[in-house]
Amino acid sequence: MPKYKIVSEIEKLMTNLENVRNIGIIAHVDHGKTTTTDTLLAAAGIISYKVAGEALATDYLEVEQKRGITVKAANVSLYHELDGKPYVINLIDTPGHVDFTGKVTRSLRVLDGAIVIVDAVEGVMTQTETVLRQALEERVRPLLYINKVDRLIKELKYSPQQIQQRFVEIIKEVNRLIANYADPEFQEKWQLDPSKGMVAFGSSRDKWAFTVPMAAKKGVRISDVIEAYNKGKEGVEELAQKVPTAEALLDMVVRFIPNPREAQKYRIPKIWRGDLNSDIAKAMMEADPNGPLVFLINDVKIDPHAGLVATGRVLSGTLEQGKEVWLVNSKMKHRVLQVSLYMGPVREVVSRVVAGNIAAALGLEKARAGETVVDLTYKDVMVPFEKLRYVSEPVVTVAVEPKNTADLPKMIDALYKLAIEDPNLVVKINEETGEYLLSGMGPLHIEIALTFLKENYGVEVSTTPPIVVYRETVRARSEVFEGKSPNKHNKFYLSVEPLDEETIKLIQDGYITEDQEPRERAKILKEKAGWDMDEARRIWTIDENINIFVDRTTGQQYLREVRDTVLQAFRLAMKEGPLAMEPVRGVKVILHDAVIHEDPAHRGPAQIYPAVRNAIYAGMLTAKPTILEPIQKLDIRIPINYLSAVTAVITKKRGKILEVSQVGDLSRVIAEIPVAESFDLAPELRGASAGRAFWGTEFSRWAPVPDSLLMDIVAQIRKRKGLPPQIPSPKDFLGP
Repeated sequence: MPKYKIVSEIEKLMTNLENVRNIGIIAHVDHGKTTTTDTLLAAAGIISYKVAGEALATDYLEVEQKRGITVKAANVSLYHELDGKPYVINLIDTPGHVDFTGKVTRSLRVLDGAIVIVDAVEGVMTQTETVLRQALEERVRPLLYINKVDRLIKELKYSPQQIQQRFVEIIKEVNRLIANYADPEFQEKWQLDPSKGMVAFGSSRDKWAFTVPMAAKKGVRISDVIEAYNKGKEGVEELAQKVPTAEALLDMVVRFIPNPREAQKYRIPKIWRGDLNSDIAKAMMEADPNGPLVFLINDVKIDPHAGLVATGRVLSGTLEQGKEVWLVNSKMKHRVLQVSLYMGPVREVVSRVVAGNIAAALGLEKARAGETVVDLTYKDVMVPFEKLRYVSEPVVTVAVEPKNTADLPKMIDALYKLAIEDPNLVVKINEETGEYLLSGMGPLHIEIALTFLKENYGVEVSTTPPIVVYRETVRARSEVFEGKSPNKHNKFYLSVEPLDEETIKLIQDGYITEDQEPRERAKILKEKAGWDMDEARRIWTIDENINIFVDRTTGQQYLREVRDTVLQAFRLAMKEGPLAMEPVRGVKVILHDAVIHEDPAHRGPAQIYPAVRNAIYAGMLTAKPTILEPIQKLDIRIPINYLSAVTAVITKKRGKILEVSQVGDLSRVIAEIPVAESFDLAPELRGASAGRAFWGTEFSRWAPVPDSLLMDIVAQIRKRKGLPPQIPSPKDFLGP
């Protein structure tokens, strides 16, 4: 196996795109992603072969090593040879825990292929399905690696026939998911055929793996593997020398993952909505190193010594030091100060990186994940890339305060930096109480963020117990209410109604966006959600919590001049609803008429904001308002004799059993449970199953809380926020 190449050689190889592959490793938590990455790093000579599997080199944060889970996506460029030809494989090891799916989403945006790792015993779990679905949505080609085969031999004592049967079951399940979630043109094309070598089987911890063609070539059968384990450590080491993991996986990647030029031809039309006949589109689809620079940022980190490091994929042109560039979303000019490649936790400086490769850049201080960077000369014609769509939303919040009051400025700065690195962490200040609120995808996400505060920034904080973030919505149509400005010179006539599920789904899935061309947006809404064409064209804005503002007025004088102020008032009203000042979701606000003063001095924000907000709040309070709570999907596997005890735990927690099936010797339970009831779920499930249950969770949907609990929950939230216990009435907002 060729050893580690110096960076200058890798840099040279990167210019020949036929020999470049961009891949990620994705899987359910604990299925062996980082251990697999270790064995690949050892094969490329980056870490010692002896410690591979224990080093967890891409888990370079102390918190990752301690907990044995990956919380950041780590990049590395590997060198590999196949049939005497050299290849560069840009690899990203991604997290598997449900609380870090945002990092997986950001990584997939810059990849062409993914190795999906599945534990041979546990099989396809919830998170496997989630990450595979995310990959297919981004048109990232999947390959399969069935890991931990040693568990079938040592723990379950399977015969060769049973092991083969288990492989067939897992491959079938993954192929079914590909057929369900891939775009139509890839459903057949990307089906995994083990006889061609698209599936590898092995044990990363024991450093062996093979594909069917490799096993045939080297004369290895499943019975030989069982024999090797019967011999003990020596037998397993011999097996690892004969069929090393890295050879099986990297050969499979080189053969079946497309090179950047092939992949960009079909990926660009999916992730970019600009004109596909333009020069810039052609350059991206050809991955032209001489075309205009297009650099898509998928991840930002803050280095204490170097400042902000932006990592991303060069889709066209060449990223080089000193180049002046334009940040499309931020609308700012920056200069690239340094370009580097990743070798695990270490960044190696290079002079330039050409299209088709993954690189890191310094100097882009205002860049955020999802930013599009282009040549300065193309700043007016470049359309930004599709927004990154996250599977989950921040649903758990804690209030944080420094243990030492003098650390407050330090804590605020650290929280700001954490939110830049991880867009799925939301930092807010509660202006009434002065509390700093940190919201994340789940309790673990918050816990890791707090660990970073302590270890990376030296800030010790105390926190409140985690609280669930709710949403407010309406279930009926309100009448039209008049909102008057404090000076009585401006009047707005507004009503509210719930958005239908179809429209919410179109916005959630990114088919409908705020910056879309109104005609195109109206056409989709009419065809897919049954909107009236005229009303759909009159949409003024769609806010981030999936609320829509529609203008139904005709020939209103001065309305155009106050439009931005009206929309700002609408957004502020949607941030905090009237029931409990929680964000509003799934509401359509309609402006029917308006009377606006001719003198700009009488129609500033101080007059317009209360007028618009009060009419919206009065409308919401008369339209059957309710609270939505986040619901988690559970996928639990347990021995059959513990089934009733586990279902009892779920039903006790307001859960709902969706499906129960038999998988081998285990029962599989698919259920839903409110996030509010899930904080002590782990100890209860372990207790009910004598520690034999293993499970996965993922964010499922928002659902109305039961009417019997509604007033209690509203009262609790209002008390916690220091609001008067009494819910306001519409009259409170309409005034005399």
